[in-house]
Amino acid sequence: MTSYNAACMPGDGIGPEIIAEGRKVLDAAGEKFGFDINWTDFDTGAEKYLQTGELISEDELKELGKFPAIYFGAIGDDRVKPGILEKGILLAVRFYFDQYVNLRPIKLLQGIETPLANKKPEDIDFVVVRENTEDFYVGIGSRAKAGKQRDHLEVIRDLYSVKFGVDVETDSDELAYQIGVVSREGSKRVMEYAFDLAETRKKKLTSVDKANVLTDVYGLWREVFEETKKGYPNVTTEYNFVDAITMWFVKNPEWFDVVVTPNMFGDIITDLGAMIQGGLGLAPGGNINPKGTSMFEPIHGSAPKYKGKNVANPLATIWSGSLLLDSLGEHAAASAVVSSIEHSILNKAVTKDMGGSMHTSDIGDWIAKDILRG
Repeated sequence: MTSYNAACMPGDGIGPEIIAEGRKVLDAAGEKFGFDINWTDFDTGAEKYLQTGELISEDELKELGKFPAIYFGAIGDDRVKPGILEKGILLAVRFYFDQYVNLRPIKLLQGIETPLANKKPEDIDFVVVRENTEDFYVGIGSRAKAGKQRDHLEVIRDLYSVKFGVDVETDSDELAYQIGVVSREGSKRVMEYAFDLAETRKKKLTSVDKANVLTDVYGLWREVFEETKKGYPNVTTEYNFVDAITMWFVKNPEWFDVVVTPNMFGDIITDLGAMIQGGLGLAPGGNINPKGTSMFEPIHGSAPKYKGKNVANPLATIWSGSLLLDSLGEHAAASAVVSSIEHSILNKAVTKDMGGSMHTSDIGDWIAKDILRG
């Protein structure tokens, strides 16, 4: 029997509960399709941080690097200032393992209502491939005040003057700036991933940018896309500005197959995608390094007020587990997990937020049994 090693980071709030159900389902899929998953738990999150002041250590990151996949629950706690846990743990893992692809399936399952009028499951079935390490999320920026930081204001004034050929006043008491970085190499590798994915689907790839206004940073993105598509003659390509694609996601989601996008725009449009597929409770995600350690997680938060109540919806976590199985090459098992999620919805075996009466643990039991029956 094939055996896989995987790391598990339950995290905060409802994280441990939803991860427990995800593992239950993936273990059932392994039993059905002839493989085992050996899980190793990592204690990272708010409780550890509050007790020790430690987020995630270099030794823990090195240990995580021994696994091809990490199953992640949720991060965030009301007792900790927003951003500390997210940056210090979640983003630390993404950047340490160079998980340069954020993969977001946007798929409407049978039995789920979309807020889009007259749209059906066959109309909403595409994938967003978001660049995950560059753009405006590289953390280069600052806030500057008059006085001691006057030199920052002078630098910004000089940049404007060179760009536009006019003097810019810097009498403002305070300003802030953020720098976006798009590299040729970073763009090319995520685009190649998206093209490869498109070749396994409907052979259509849409690139998102804002090259009509942010001409330097996204002009390079578009230039690299033009070059990369030459190696994929069987894939039809198109461009959408980010503002336009939000409109077309709503009006004609059936147009899309695979969408590739820079980091910040991807962050925005995938939340829109989550809504048209039924909400955050049904939104899985993967942070992928195709040749290294990848991490799979639901995109919703930790919902601390529901912690320990056994009422949280685990479907996004279970669906994320399907992506984990896909990354291990267990494609039939991955497909079976999504099918059983759909069966649970059609049979009203869902939690209160979806109009049902079942508890978190009941959902995992139901889907695991459905996989074994199938």
